[in-house]
Amino acid sequence: MSKTISGFSKLSKNKKIDWIVSTYFPDSNEAKNIIKQYWSSDEKLQKLHDEFIENTITNYYLPFGVAPNFLINGHPYTIPMAIEESSVVAAASKAAKFWLERGGFKAEVISTKKIGQVHIIYRGSSEALFSFFEELKPKILDETKPLTKNMEKRGGGILSVKLIDKTSELENYYQIHAEFDTRDAMGANFINSCLESFANTLRREAKTFKQFEDETIYPKVVMSILSNYVPECLVRAEVSCNIDLLQEGDISGQEFCERFVQAIKIAEVEPYRAVTHNKGIMNGIDAVVLATGNDFRAIEAGVHAYASKSGQYRSLTHAIVDNNIFKFWIEVPLALGTIGGLTSLHPLVKLSLEMLHRPNAEELMEIVAVAGLAQNFAAIKSLVTTGIQKGHMKMHLMNILNQFGANEEEKSILIPKFQDIHVSHSAVSEALNKMRE
Repeated sequence: MSKTISGFSKLSKNKKIDWIVSTYFPDSNEAKNIIKQYWSSDEKLQKLHDEFIENTITNYYLPFGVAPNFLINGHPYTIPMAIEESSVVAAASKAAKFWLERGGFKAEVISTKKIGQVHIIYRGSSEALFSFFEELKPKILDETKPLTKNMEKRGGGILSVKLIDKTSELENYYQIHAEFDTRDAMGANFINSCLESFANTLRREAKTFKQFEDETIYPKVVMSILSNYVPECLVRAEVSCNIDLLQEGDISGQEFCERFVQAIKIAEVEPYRAVTHNKGIMNGIDAVVLATGNDFRAIEAGVHAYASKSGQYRSLTHAIVDNNIFKFWIEVPLALGTIGGLTSLHPLVKLSLEMLHRPNAEELMEIVAVAGLAQNFAAIKSLVTTGIQKGHMKMHLMNILNQFGANEEEKSILIPKFQDIHVSHSAVSEALNKMRE
């Protein structure tokens, strides 16, 4: 039976584990063994991990793989990927090699604006509030100078600040809407600090503004927070080649392109397909975002909002054939950083960025977008030719064998056996049972 506990965060790590085990696993020592077997033997490294979050009891491992042979804007890359799904790294690697022989990937950053907002409720005259904002704006910019000084030295800072009337959507709702350039930092802390400074200046100045008759109609700050929807922090990645270079077995290049383009068009109009289509793109994007110490939840939220910007959820990728040239591209919002956060703390994050030639934020945006495009190309290529399950289940074979407790000898026999036959849980189970009998 579950229990509650007071002061859990103040307990030592061992005492936290003791409470977890005695509360949820009282009849077994296995839980404690599982928890402790994932501790690092390097005490300094373990302490670093313990201090990333509160109430740490162990480490949760994900496979860290690499996808080589990416050619991006003429430069070769081996892309680090942290992900548990069995076929993702293989698919990315296969797409990278495919396009390496056809000119590689081209990528460019379109814009790097990020957004933050101070959300306000105000019950007085709209004209008075806008008049107040005209007086307030130079003051809020002046009072954030200590915060923006270093960012401005790097070429970033606050790009614009405006007051927006949102009362048609929510009664008495206004917002201070600000745009930022945070250069190589993801910038969440910088943006939030600026916004809270805006809010403090607003609260103070509202008390002396003559058109606000009394404190009952002062603008009230509800909250100050950055947005993870960044439709103007945008990157484009693409591949292209003559359709004759896309022949796939008995399928001509022209027929392959027709099938491929049709599959993309379906994802552009059918939300049920688009969600799965874009999930495959995010297999590639999230894996690189995670390996480089960035916030994949923020990226996911922003990307899916962008996919819905027309009012319907649609594909993030697009494809056409023009004068016998196949073109396949993605435009995706990616607010990424290569300094700050875990980038200077987590050893594998530092290794990942070193492997990527120490990219700045814009270069990382291009690399991550390419990973998403490559992942999608591999998936659609399989779907319109052999089908997705053939390759996926072969990659999943090792997981199935491990689930059934296959030993090394059994694996060495069964892996070659399933190279030419369909892989399924039932087929693997049957083959394994026959061997053991």
